[in-house]
Amino acid sequence: MEHIVIIGNGISGVTAARHIRKLSDKKITIVSAETDYFFSRTALMYVYMGHMKFEHTQPYENWFWKKNRIDLKKGYVKTVDTKNKTLHFSNDDTLQYDKLIIATGSKPNKFGWPGQDLDGVMGMYHKQDLESLEKHAPNNKVCKRAVIVGGGLIGIELAEMLHSRHIPVTFLVRESSFWNGVLPEQESAMINKEILSNGIDLRLGVNLKEIKADENGKAKSVVIAETGEEITCDVVGLTAGVSPNIDFIKDSGTRAEPGQSIETGRGVKVNRYLETNIPDVYAIGDCAEQHDPIGNRRPIEAVWYTGRMMGETVAQTICGNRIAYKPGHWFNSAKFFNIEYQTYGWVWAKPKDHEARFYWEHDSGKKCIHLNYDKDTREFIGINNLGIRMRHEFFDKVLSEKRTIDYVLEHLADANFDPEFYKLHEPEIVAKFNQENNTNIRLKKKSWKRIFNLTA
Repeated sequence: MEHIVIIGNGISGVTAARHIRKLSDKKITIVSAETDYFFSRTALMYVYMGHMKFEHTQPYENWFWKKNRIDLKKGYVKTVDTKNKTLHFSNDDTLQYDKLIIATGSKPNKFGWPGQDLDGVMGMYHKQDLESLEKHAPNNKVCKRAVIVGGGLIGIELAEMLHSRHIPVTFLVRESSFWNGVLPEQESAMINKEILSNGIDLRLGVNLKEIKADENGKAKSVVIAETGEEITCDVVGLTAGVSPNIDFIKDSGTRAEPGQSIETGRGVKVNRYLETNIPDVYAIGDCAEQHDPIGNRRPIEAVWYTGRMMGETVAQTICGNRIAYKPGHWFNSAKFFNIEYQTYGWVWAKPKDHEARFYWEHDSGKKCIHLNYDKDTREFIGINNLGIRMRHEFFDKVLSEKRTIDYVLEHLADANFDPEFYKLHEPEIVAKFNQENNTNIRLKKKSWKRIFNLTA
């Protein structure tokens, strides 16, 4: 019986295993050094915040794996011998495979900062990070202050987590405005205000120089590079992005015979079919790097839904239906304290030469939309929503059909996903667009009817 071994029990690896089982009777083994069972990584923050227990983050009961004949092996893979199709573990165990799927996800970035491995310094990506945070920051008596280094999505989640336990937070962000490499300046400025309004000590345009230790080898303070200021703290969160967790693959390559090493760049290099350069070896999820980017997408995408899609795709290929990975139109969502964020299509931090933008912001300063379109053809390119929920199905359809900005605005109320009795802002948005662009776009009757019903 063909043996499929999957390294990694995150969303990518588990999805691959589930779909291979649906399609075949192959022997399946999932290997993980992190946890015994699959859990929802994005839910870790809600465990710390008291909204759920860790066991609630596990989508499947413990009996699920045996019932579905998916073997689980706890262990750390040290090297991969592709010539003999054998995994070597840190405890000297070995495991042979017929086909191998690498789905090892990401690890927090470290940049060689002095003190980055001290006790009390952690990322917020793995279950072990959550355990470390519970140990060092159970409350504001044990942890008088935390410092977070890095202004991405994980950083702001960690800030919200600590804030929920009334722990003072200093947030060091290298950029001049929060996440402004991704968000246009208007959205970035809105999030700066939201962070500050929650009592976070936000420091923009600064870098970490070092983390200092106390006499017991625990973090006691950080030093800011630009000013030399020393900030006393009990916890340091390193959230300056993530990178593919593939050190063991690179180590394997240094020991391999010519032609037997798995090709890597920042991640494990794969083609459109998620195949590596070695026959019967695949890579999916955060650790996979496309040889050729797909459209405007990045070669590596640390997003849960693309990992799930890769798992489904590779399962088809392994079970005899070789199909290419097609992620579709870009979308993503996040939460910045009390402001929800969605993006569909592309709204770059700065517009390209052929693009035109339209920005609307509510008087509250906590809601906005930012539309991007081709200034010549008027084809809709993308939208950012902050504080207003929009329907994925609507924007996926208009992007596929290459609809114009006029069409999107005419049907904007159909896209709104906010619950009943939420105030809708489409008339105000369309009126502002018309005023700024000397147009006469009108909401379609269906949209007007919906607005009337929900606001009457």
